[in-house]
Amino acid sequence: MRRARYQRGSLRRIKRKDGTKVWEYRWRETQRDGTRKRRSMIVGSIEDYPTESLAQAEVDNLRLNINPFAPYQAIKDISVEALVNHYREHELPDIFYKEEPHKISDEESRKSWSTQDTYDGYLRKWILPRWRSYRLSEVKAVAVEQWLKTLSFENGDPLAKGSKAKIRNIMSALYSHAIRWEWATGNPITSVRQSAKRQSAPEVLTVDELVRLLSTIPEPFRTAVLLDGSSGLRVGELLGLKWEDVDFKKNLIHIRRSIVKQKIGPPKTEASQKPIPLNQELAKALRLWKMKTIYNRPDDWVYASVAKNGTQPYWPNSIYRVYIKRAAKKIGLKKRIGWHTFRHTFGTILNANGENPKVIQELLRHATLKVTMDTYVQAVSDEKRNAQNKVVEMLLPGIRRAVR
Repeated sequence: MRRARYQRGSLRRIKRKDGTKVWEYRWRETQRDGTRKRRSMIVGSIEDYPTESLAQAEVDNLRLNINPFAPYQAIKDISVEALVNHYREHELPDIFYKEEPHKISDEESRKSWSTQDTYDGYLRKWILPRWRSYRLSEVKAVAVEQWLKTLSFENGDPLAKGSKAKIRNIMSALYSHAIRWEWATGNPITSVRQSAKRQSAPEVLTVDELVRLLSTIPEPFRTAVLLDGSSGLRVGELLGLKWEDVDFKKNLIHIRRSIVKQKIGPPKTEASQKPIPLNQELAKALRLWKMKTIYNRPDDWVYASVAKNGTQPYWPNSIYRVYIKRAAKKIGLKKRIGWHTFRHTFGTILNANGENPKVIQELLRHATLKVTMDTYVQAVSDEKRNAQNKVVEMLLPGIRRAVR
């Protein structure tokens, strides 16, 4: 069997009939019968890539695709940018291809859209600006470690340790991808030390603060925030609810999707798909909203946006800015809060009530080492329902008094 050769191809500048000067990349493609056929493609115009080095960097990713079986010794000098492009194509396909149909991804192992979007953001904002021109062999652990220490926002505030740890982990994933494709034999990022310890504990609200906040928010957003604060739903799961997901007979809410930046995807994890209990008082509030809204068919969004004629739910930032943030300012709340504050608050109240840690974990639908139980036990126990009831019963009386 002939050993696969690594071909670099050739790049040249040509002039089209319309006078446009462009970069053309040429290579030979092996056919099924073993013959080799010359192929070519236009990389871009001279305006897009003023220098040959810029055009060469652009075709690095193409070289990976036309040399899938080339030996490591021949391909080890690829750039970080080329690796990032290949990683995005294969591991972040929904971002890479946008709305175009694609086949490169294993549905079972595909990351959720929100995770792909997060990864892509870190790649573009932090990793590529610093490392794009480096070759894989040139990236050293100590250099990465020192670079992470210097990261800060434009206003000078240092980047949080958790964000730095995320950057390190994504860089490690890049090298794991290179190892899997046999373009690298080692991962230097595994030696990078970066703490993920929080610099400060996340803000949580007291019961009184949450009651006063809720009493200032108008419907239907009061019910949305109340449901969020008494169920621990992630905001993407909350706004991803459709009426068909709400089982009023069994008082359950089924988590079937999550919506992030108006992109619909599966819930964050398999554990996240477990149904959650729906308190009777909350069920009454949801029924009342269903009677009022014109978007009340089974496949309609529970919190459908009127501005979008019900085709999309409200944007979480819009609800936050117009209703939650204003309500917080009105009651004089000094804490920095966001949608995730309500999830933290729910867990904190459960813990303060002395609930079983396992019940808290299942209500928040976090992953666990007991995979069998987390994967297959789908029933909502009386213990979990009673735990949620206590939280709602603590909140509702104060809200009723405040809104009278």
